[in-house]
Amino acid sequence: MTNEHTLAPQVLAFDVFGTVVDWHGSVAREVNALYPGVDGDAFALAWRAGYQPAMRRVMSGELGWTLIDDLHRLILNELLPRFGLDHLSEAQRQHLNRVWHRLDPWPDVVPGLQLLKTRYTLCTLSNGNIGLLTNMAKRAGLPWDCILSAEVFRAYKPDSATYLGVARVFDIPPSQVMLVAAHHDDLAAARACGLQTAYIERPTEFGQARVKDVSPDPANTLHARDFLDLAVQLSHS
Repeated sequence: MTNEHTLAPQVLAFDVFGTVVDWHGSVAREVNALYPGVDGDAFALAWRAGYQPAMRRVMSGELGWTLIDDLHRLILNELLPRFGLDHLSEAQRQHLNRVWHRLDPWPDVVPGLQLLKTRYTLCTLSNGNIGLLTNMAKRAGLPWDCILSAEVFRAYKPDSATYLGVARVFDIPPSQVMLVAAHHDDLAAARACGLQTAYIERPTEFGQARVKDVSPDPANTLHARDFLDLAVQLSHS
């Protein structure tokens, strides 16, 4: 962990999928409710598994700049036949694709953000597009001060343009931004750009059957059980 002389951050930038919202549980529940014969757990995992390969197609130049909503739809179109859902109408496909706008936050998130908001500027830093993140925040009551997205910077994390972009938006040094995330690779990329980092434990991000290792990485500035724990740790800084 960092030494006690590190200055407290001014801005907390939050990864969203997995850190703020339970994408796996939310997608699985909705698929199970809409299509009872489909394994919602397997469907959620397969949909998410297509996320990184789809973004790589954009980063490599194979695809032009593409919103995450549109990448989710490309992946969905490939998934439906595998799960016996190739018969879905266009309207049904559009509704299912927007499940990513309807993800539920982890239980600690809203009270934790409300505490943190009293001392810090809170923003998203997600590969999700602005419309998706805004709809999600509206539905879930997420009290962001600002919604920043890969869409703003036309670059996906872990491109340095995203992390440095937060500092540029708020006109502060990168060291005064703290990325809050449940993914060590995201945090490592942020540290390489000079940001502070806070790891959040989300052991069931991939469901109860695939519990995630949430061991601390001493390179992170903070390691917290959840957002309420993060608020307590930052209040002592």
